[in-house]
Amino acid sequence: MQAVLRPGQRRATLSQNNSLILGMGLALFLFQLLANVADGYGIFRDEFYYLACSQRLAWGYVDHPPLSVFLLALQSSLLGDSLVALRVLPALFLAGTVLLSGAMVQQLGGGWRAILLAGVAVMGAPIMLAMGSFYSMNSLDIFLWAAVAYQLIRLIQAPSPGKWLLLGVLLGLGLLNKVGFLWLGAGLAVGILLSPLRQQLRTPYPYLAAALSMLIFLPFVLWNAAHDFPHLEFMHNAVTYKYAGITRADFLGGLLLQLNPLAVLIWLPGLYYLLVHPLGRQYRLLGVVFLVVFLILLLNGRSKSEYLAPAFPMLLAAGAVWLEARLRKGRGRMLYWALVGGIALSSLLLAPLARPLLPVPTYIAYTSTLGVSQANAEGKALKELPQFYADRFGWQELAQEVAGVYKALSAEEQALTSVFTQNYGEAGALEYYADTYSLPPAISGHN
Repeated sequence: MQAVLRPGQRRATLSQNNSLILGMGLALFLFQLLANVADGYGIFRDEFYYLACSQRLAWGYVDHPPLSVFLLALQSSLLGDSLVALRVLPALFLAGTVLLSGAMVQQLGGGWRAILLAGVAVMGAPIMLAMGSFYSMNSLDIFLWAAVAYQLIRLIQAPSPGKWLLLGVLLGLGLLNKVGFLWLGAGLAVGILLSPLRQQLRTPYPYLAAALSMLIFLPFVLWNAAHDFPHLEFMHNAVTYKYAGITRADFLGGLLLQLNPLAVLIWLPGLYYLLVHPLGRQYRLLGVVFLVVFLILLLNGRSKSEYLAPAFPMLLAAGAVWLEARLRKGRGRMLYWALVGGIALSSLLLAPLARPLLPVPTYIAYTSTLGVSQANAEGKALKELPQFYADRFGWQELAQEVAGVYKALSAEEQALTSVFTQNYGEAGALEYYADTYSLPPAISGHN
């Protein structure tokens, strides 16, 4: 049984816990930024594409909604488009995810041990480290999932109109960032029906929240309607061709690796706590959301494991609360510290596989020692480096080579010349270095 604290003791404990949460969030933010400065790898292929999109603001793009591009345009206007500047927002979003994970632990009644355990698991998860190493919609997706989960906990504890409307805003922003947020919406609908929160369906506020989220998402829908729904075609082609080699076994195996195999000792108890345990069943809604989204992605048969990764911080928070209550004394305390240490150590060992940290020769030697083979969900041939790393090299050299050919043309030919490329990475890189090397416009039919 937890000791009853006086008001002054509660305030001191809350302050200490908040300091721990803030410290872990700041540590992850600084690590991500410093690693980007020191790793010696370049801008990732997709980042050139996002930068090109940010120069052409619209309410939609072939392969994604516009929110991440809008934020990148704002960031670029303030900080520029250098490699380090590109990585500021991903570092902030993932640091924010750590903060929200700690806040979820507190809302669920956990103390500093649970905060530390959940924080170490979230900070060190390979998928979190990977998504912080380049700019994309994915780091924001992880953050918004955590924000929705935190808001759901608050809503379950004390429903109010304001909390419903804020939930609607968060869901709308999530959809405006990544269409996969629809799966979260499906899980939420089922979860509300299967939890005491269904009593709120007698009020107008859940419907107002849903309407608000759809209103925020509406510009992307209208953009698609005006352009013959290219996003639907993109998703169909991705499932049919690009990710045709992915199996359900790949999906399940990827979840274990991307979250850290040892983390299953936290998130699986977290799912149990939310669905079965008497103290956690109040928050059953979160467990149902996870199961519904998991089943949707599993039944699809072509889902990448990273699609479900944003759902795990809430399970890690719940699992940490459940474990803290059971590992307080004697051997339990020893097991707690063994789990914290095991998660931290295994995260360090896996980190070079998740984000660029080692020089290329050292990385190749490291993976060779571990016996790790390079896998690629897109079915492309690979050598020593995974595509995720290899696509950070060679872009400036490409621009230099094209510039040499272009400058060898006559002035009359240069005036009529554009560069035709095969994909958005090549086109984006040539546009990025256009001023540096005086390149003509680049053209690509990709996306």
